[in-house]
Amino acid sequence: MSTSDDRPWISSYADGVPPDLPLPDAPVTAALARAAAEHPSRVATDFMGAVTTYGALQRRVDRAAGALHSLGVRPGDRVALVLPNSATHVVAFYAVLRLGAVVVEHNPTYTSDELAHQLADSGAVVALCWEKAVAPVLEALPRTAVRTVVAIDLSADLPAIKRVALQLPVAAARRTRASMRSRVPRDAGVLRWDRLVRRARPLPAGHPHPEVEDVALLQYTGGTTGTPKGAVLRHRHLAVNAAQGQAWTQHGEATETVYAALPFFHAFGLTLCLTYAVRIAATVVVFPRFDVDTVLAAQRRRPATFMPGVPPMFERLAEAAERTGADLTSITGAISGAMALPAETARRWETVTGGLLVEGYGMTETSPVALGSPMSADRRPGTLGLPFPSTTIRVVDPEDPTREVPRGERGELLISGPQVFDGYWNRPEESAATLVEIDGRTWIRTGDVVVVEEDEFVRLVDRIKEVIITGGFNVYPSQVEEHLRAMPEIQDVAVIGVPGGDLGEKVVAAVVLAEGATRVEMAAVRAWSEQRLARYAHPRELVVMAELPRSQIGKVLRRVVREQVLSRRGATDHQDENQPTPGP
Repeated sequence: MSTSDDRPWISSYADGVPPDLPLPDAPVTAALARAAAEHPSRVATDFMGAVTTYGALQRRVDRAAGALHSLGVRPGDRVALVLPNSATHVVAFYAVLRLGAVVVEHNPTYTSDELAHQLADSGAVVALCWEKAVAPVLEALPRTAVRTVVAIDLSADLPAIKRVALQLPVAAARRTRASMRSRVPRDAGVLRWDRLVRRARPLPAGHPHPEVEDVALLQYTGGTTGTPKGAVLRHRHLAVNAAQGQAWTQHGEATETVYAALPFFHAFGLTLCLTYAVRIAATVVVFPRFDVDTVLAAQRRRPATFMPGVPPMFERLAEAAERTGADLTSITGAISGAMALPAETARRWETVTGGLLVEGYGMTETSPVALGSPMSADRRPGTLGLPFPSTTIRVVDPEDPTREVPRGERGELLISGPQVFDGYWNRPEESAATLVEIDGRTWIRTGDVVVVEEDEFVRLVDRIKEVIITGGFNVYPSQVEEHLRAMPEIQDVAVIGVPGGDLGEKVVAAVVLAEGATRVEMAAVRAWSEQRLARYAHPRELVVMAELPRSQIGKVLRRVVREQVLSRRGATDHQDENQPTPGP
C-alpha cells in the first residue's frame, strides 16, 4: 500500500475522504439486493413519471433473470444491450449480471456495420434491443454468434396515462410514438420482451451468484481513434469505483435523487447512474435522452440532488434557469466529465443552483473515474483534480514510461488503482501496449498529456495522439481552443492539424460563429492568438462550420473534424492566412 509520502495529494482531500478503501468482497448485484432489503419502499427509478421501488425492482430483475435463463443464458455468456436509457435497461443490466453473464453495452443508434463488429467481437449470444434497433441487429446477425434477438417496447415503461396518450390520432402522439417504437418483422424469429418476462418464473433465490472476480461488463471504447475494442471490467472494478465515488461525494444511503441524463451505454453514465446510484440506494430519474424541457419538467415533479453530466448539459440548463426562473437549487452537487469543464460554465451553474459543480476524469479502462476535484470549497474548475482513494498516478516521458518527468513539466499520465481494468477482450497486444508494469505495480497509459501543479492538482494539456507537430514544435489543441473560445465572434472551436508541407502539420481552427456574428477575420484571429499563444501555435487556416461533430455525450470529435476539413479544402468557407477573407 502506498503511503502519504508518495501520494502528497491526500492532504488536499476534502474532510472525511479516506486515502484508501478495502477491496470489494461481493459482486455488483449485492448492492441492489442490499437496497431492496433495507429500503424496499424507496423509489428506485422514475421514468417519465412511472416509478419502481427497490423492492419491485429486485422482483423485476429476478423475473427477467429467469426469462434469460430460459433462453439458455449461462455464466460467462455475453448478452448485448442495445437500448436507450429506460427502466427496462436498468432491469436488463442487473438481470444479466445476476446470472453471472456478461453485459455488453452498445450505442442503440449504431448502424448495422458498427453493431456487427462489436457483436461479433464480443461473441454475444443474446441481443436485447429496443424496437428501433432490431432492424440493424438483424442485418448484422449473419456476421455474429447471436442466436436470439429480443425486441423491447420502450413505451411499456411509460405511465399508463402516457401509454394511452400515444394512441391518440394527433400529430404530437404520432411523433412521440415514432421516436419510441418501430415495427418488428414477424417472420424474423424475434421474441418480445414483455411476453418472455410475463411467462417466466423468477430465478430461484438459491441460484448461484456471480463471484467478485467474474467478468461483469465489456465496454467498447476507442471509436474516435480507431476500431472499438472491448474493455474487460470485472465485478470488483465496478464495485470499487462505486465505493470510491461514494467516498468522494460522501453521500449517505437512501438520501439522494440522481438525474440519469447520461446514456447508460457510456462508461460515465453506467457507473454514476447505474452502479454508484444503486450502491447509495438513490432514486434514479431516468431520461431516454437529454432534453432541457424534459429535465426541467422532472425537476418540478421530483427535484434532483445530484447530477452527473457533461459541460453542454450544465450550460444549457443554467441558461434555461436564468431565462425561465426554473428552480435548480435542490441540486447540491454535480460532477462533470468526458471533456474539459469551462470555468465560466462552472461559475454559472453554481450561481443558479447554489451547489457545487466539480470536474472528474477517467476513461472506460478505469471503470471509469480515477481523479476528481474535491466536493468542497477547494474545488478547482479547469483541472482534473486529485487521484481518487486507493489510486496513484505518475507523470512520465511518453517515449519512456519508466522515466518520471520533473514536477511542473508536461508528461503522459499513468494511473494505478483497483479500478484499472485487466485488458481488452481478445486483444493481448493492445492490452500489453496499454498496461505496463513499473515498480511492481500495474499502470495504465492514458495517452493524455498533463501537468501536476504545485498544489497537487492535475491539469490536462491534451491527448498525445492529437498533439500537432508543426515546424518541430508541439501544439496542444485544447490550449489553442480555450483561448479562441473566448473571442467574441467565436461560439465554439476545434483545433486540428492537417498536412502542412515543410512545417509537417499546419494548425487549423474549425469554428462555429457566435450568435449575431456573420464572419470572423483571419487577421483578427491572428491578433487574438498573439495575446497568449506562441507564434507556432497560431492557426494558419480558419474553417467556418455550422456545428462541430460530437459524440453521443457531446464530446467534440476532432478526428471527424479533421476528415471534414480535408474533404472541403477547396471550398470557400475557409480562410488561409495568406488569402483574402471571403464575404459573408
